[in-house]
Amino acid sequence: MCAETTDTLDYKSTLTLPQTDFPMRAGLPKREPEWLARWEKIGVYDRLREKTGREPFTLHDGPPYANGHLHIGHALNKTIKDMIVRSHQMMGFDARYIPGWDCHGLPIEWKIEEQYRKKGRNKDDVPINEFRGECRAFAAEWVDVQREEFKRLGVTGNWADPYLTMDFHAERVIAEEFMKFLMNGTLYQGSKPVMWSPMEQTALAEAEVEYHDKDSFTVWVKFDAVGGSGDLDGAKVVIWTTTPWTLPSNKAVVFGENISYGLYEITGTPEECWASVGDRYLLADNLAADVLGRARLEEGQWTRLRDVAADELAGLSLKHPLAGAEGSEGEWDDIRDFRAAEFVTDTEGTGFVHCAPSHGMEEYELYRDLNMLSDVITYNVMDDGRFRDDLPFFGGTYILSRKGGEGDANKAVIDKLVEVGGLLARGKIKHSYPHSWRSKAPVIYRNTPQWFAAIDKPLSIGDDTFTIRDRALSEIDRVKWTPKSGRNRLHSMMEARPDWVLSRQRAWGVPLTCFTRKGLLPTDPDFLLRNEEVNARIVAAFEAEGADCWYEDGAKARFLGGIVDPDDYDQVMDILDVWFDSGSTHAFTLRDREDGTEDGIADVYMEGTDQHRGWFHSSLLQSVGTQGHAPYRNVVTHGFTLDAKGLKMSKSIGNTIVPEKIVQQYGADILRLWVAQTDYTADQRIGDEILKGVADSYRRLRNTMRYMLGALSAFSEADRVDPADMPELERWVLHRVAELDKVVRDGYARFDFQGVFQAVFTFATVDLSAFYFDIRKDALYCDGDTLRRRAARSVLDILFHRLTTWLAPVLVFTMEEVWLERFPGEDSSVHLVDMPETPDVWLDEDLAAKWAKVRAARRVVTAALEVQRTEKVIGASLEAAPTVYVADADQRAALESVSFDDVSITSDITLSGNPAPGDAFRMPEVDGVAVVFAKAEGQKCARCWKVLPDVGSHATPGVCGRCHDAVTG
Repeated sequence: MCAETTDTLDYKSTLTLPQTDFPMRAGLPKREPEWLARWEKIGVYDRLREKTGREPFTLHDGPPYANGHLHIGHALNKTIKDMIVRSHQMMGFDARYIPGWDCHGLPIEWKIEEQYRKKGRNKDDVPINEFRGECRAFAAEWVDVQREEFKRLGVTGNWADPYLTMDFHAERVIAEEFMKFLMNGTLYQGSKPVMWSPMEQTALAEAEVEYHDKDSFTVWVKFDAVGGSGDLDGAKVVIWTTTPWTLPSNKAVVFGENISYGLYEITGTPEECWASVGDRYLLADNLAADVLGRARLEEGQWTRLRDVAADELAGLSLKHPLAGAEGSEGEWDDIRDFRAAEFVTDTEGTGFVHCAPSHGMEEYELYRDLNMLSDVITYNVMDDGRFRDDLPFFGGTYILSRKGGEGDANKAVIDKLVEVGGLLARGKIKHSYPHSWRSKAPVIYRNTPQWFAAIDKPLSIGDDTFTIRDRALSEIDRVKWTPKSGRNRLHSMMEARPDWVLSRQRAWGVPLTCFTRKGLLPTDPDFLLRNEEVNARIVAAFEAEGADCWYEDGAKARFLGGIVDPDDYDQVMDILDVWFDSGSTHAFTLRDREDGTEDGIADVYMEGTDQHRGWFHSSLLQSVGTQGHAPYRNVVTHGFTLDAKGLKMSKSIGNTIVPEKIVQQYGADILRLWVAQTDYTADQRIGDEILKGVADSYRRLRNTMRYMLGALSAFSEADRVDPADMPELERWVLHRVAELDKVVRDGYARFDFQGVFQAVFTFATVDLSAFYFDIRKDALYCDGDTLRRRAARSVLDILFHRLTTWLAPVLVFTMEEVWLERFPGEDSSVHLVDMPETPDVWLDEDLAAKWAKVRAARRVVTAALEVQRTEKVIGASLEAAPTVYVADADQRAALESVSFDDVSITSDITLSGNPAPGDAFRMPEVDGVAVVFAKAEGQKCARCWKVLPDVGSHATPGVCGRCHDAVTG
């Protein structure tokens, strides 16, 4: 180890000490904006596009909504995307990234309505295009805000020209893509139950729904059996439901053909009970005891009379419990259908299921397949979630309150059932229930006329005929999924999903650009106008004026006049599901732009795991329906961001972490390093202590880079040594570089940033800082112009170029700072260079095996010396000259062939093949190596601090021979 001064002589000026202005303290929050401005000034992203002959690589951006500041999930998402793009660019691709925003739909419309409500304005009183203009302005403002927030995170891309779903060309293409469904016959209008938000008064897609616990009323309701013989006549079928409000819409009850049913008679009752002695109840045997217990009946107060077979049940009909109620005006007097259905189980409830096909998909599909929908569909619930005004007893009552809480409809229904004797039991249940992820209010299933894309109807594209579902399932297996579980998740969703609901009853978005023939039913082949000339007029207008032209006065005549009679058609005014918008982005971004892709397919789609039912899903449906294939080759998925305790972040809990605050306190590179250190494929935790640990890792890396910068001061090509001429230690480092280069490239190609960072960090801190740098510090500081020193600096230069480019996709700011410290200049940037190619010839497995033995023995030596240092026997390892006993001849030969004293940082060392003394220092994990401590003999060199016998015997006073040569040479 080198000395800078001694008590008597000062050889500091003769040492080659590290020289660098690279600061220990990063000051990232203050300095990062300077690099951002610099990159914008020199146009880094555009200059990369000028590199020719490179294979394109495109990550297609899943568009965030332009409606608020970024949250930590945004930061995670965009940072992963940036690492993918940057790493592929530096591996030799032309890696393109076009940021995008979702600008239509309810999230933005809801914000404008909130502003209206605060001002006492009514949306319905505002001309629609005036309202749409306010939505457009709101989205544009937030695009600008979010763009700057994303750029502050160090995310590179074509920020000057992002894609926006509200751009006129985008609106034109979205309409054009929709009309492909119109023309290929998969578009149809149907009336079926869809998830409906009474708060927002629109249909919702599954991707717009989240599930939260909800307290619901639960009731056991009696339906009188009619038409049976013997003891079944007058028996009561009991149903159970958690949605009492659907009972006014009941049209049937169903049972299971393979369920064991019994007839139960009440023999006694407690004081408060809605059952009576002599009542006979039909129940599933597995559930009978529970049901009767809910009715407050105890064991012994009922008896099972007999089995009831399915064919007996099939012979019964049922009366609605409100049938004949005074004031019901005959609303429920029709006999209820009673039949078997496959979806009935005896795992909960009663073994019988009440059917309101207007409010349940299984019931709807049952009666659709029976061609009985016209008999069972009701329209009792209005857009705002209240019962139609003329519905007896319940008209005007709301299922939900205007604030999204419990309305008065459930209570009204339950009270009426009690009054007419239709209730057997009631209670409450906490269960997972769908809520709108925007309003956070519960949703309901409601039958409304909507527009659908049929996913099981054959369609043809060219000579290819297929259904959307079948082709989507086969395409899922063609795509590569990271993690692989994503494939199974989307596959199962696609297998089970219903037809795609395309329509929304809102104002801000791209309209369903189609017309329906007046007087025809939706089932009529001529119900929809399919006319290419009309379509061409629409897309031309949208390209020039945007979708607002659909809502201008005279639009119908403008688009139909001279082709068909406008008076014969109605113009559809619903807007498209925004998932259709975002699902179409591949068409106007990948296909249409010059910086898109030749085949319109992205190399990567990357979003959160919730997008298996969102963007990944809708993009696949849309692309398969219009092109016959998936729009992506790889799908990468990240988990959710949790707080330090593993809890979901929530403003109400107060555990949210805002990216801006992390950037202000630590810098964006620390946030990016947190992303790189986590397994993003699972849920990630973040908090102050976690970030402090990340900052510590950052400091260790920064110190490694600072050491190299100091040691490489004034390095030139004249100093470079060919690898073949280097000492073994340097060639071992190059072997490790070659190994790691493959790990880094393979990891980046697989989007495994955690694996890449862990490998590079371990190499930098363990192989380099704690081993190689530690050993070569003496040669770098104290040698003269020796081969050993020049070889070490040559290796440091090689390491510099690898580490900066390997880490640049992660630590975008810090690696730029490191790079500019060596290569300043107005046009210089680490982000303009590629990872250097690393020759395979550097790989040397035999050398690596040898140095593994050397390092193992070194660990025993350093541990033995640490004992002596702790006991104050020595102050530094250079005061030692231990004897190392090595039992294995091959390992001993390896140690003898290198300067093991330099490797161990001792002044001398003795190697022995003799048996080690019993009191020698040993380590259990390194078999066959033992160390006996001894102090070095001689005097301490005033220049390098080694204790050597020849110190003082040279013309240069107080130094060893090596240092004399360095001083006088």
